[in-house]
Amino acid sequence: MTRSAPETEYVTKTRIACDGAEGALGHPRVWYTIAEDEGFVECGYCDKKFVLEGGPADNR
Repeated sequence: MTRSAPETEYVTKTRIACDGAEGALGHPRVWYTIAEDEGFVECGYCDKKFVLEGGPADNR
């Protein structure tokens, strides 16, 4: 069985929340702060990657 890559979301703020975005099938809401020198953070529950737009990890 092949698993798809974790989702990536580009954000404009360094403080973000993740709840799995699947309603009752998601996970508890957790808050993260993106370090400006790294430019991204990954959710510890669902592995979703949040990338700060214009930051060092923004490779678009």
